[in-house]
Amino acid sequence: MDAGENIHATAIAIGDRGILVLGASGAGKTSLSLSLVNQVRQAGGFASLVADDQVMLSGVGGRLVGRCADTIAGLVELRGLGPRPIEHLASTVVDLVVRLVPAADAQRFPEPESVAMCGCSLPLLRLKERSAASSSRVVLAWLGRAPFRPA
Repeated sequence: MDAGENIHATAIAIGDRGILVLGASGAGKTSLSLSLVNQVRQAGGFASLVADDQVMLSGVGGRLVGRCADTIAGLVELRGLGPRPIEHLASTVVDLVVRLVPAADAQRFPEPESVAMCGCSLPLLRLKERSAASSSRVVLAWLGRAPFRPA
């Protein structure tokens, strides 16, 4: 796989699904991602960080693959503490893109959206920045994970 496109984002895997979280610096990408990983693990499911702060993206066979840049593999940035070691996966196929946006741009009942990245079209959720608790519920519902049923 080629080096890919390096973007400012966080990537996680939940079960067999990959999630790419985008947003401005300080929007809560890491907080949302770690919240989701912890919630799924506490419920007995599989979840892991893939990359924090920098995600290398490549289109492979019509799917978007996200992986961690070698220089920050296994690290997560905690605001106020700096980088800390954490369990991680080397890569994930991305199935959902979450963009953290200012509250005024997060619609209560949005129409379905998609985004194109590296030649791949993916579902897009625009969720309120710095709101890990409510945003994690939306992501879990989109995934059909407990306590929500598949749509």
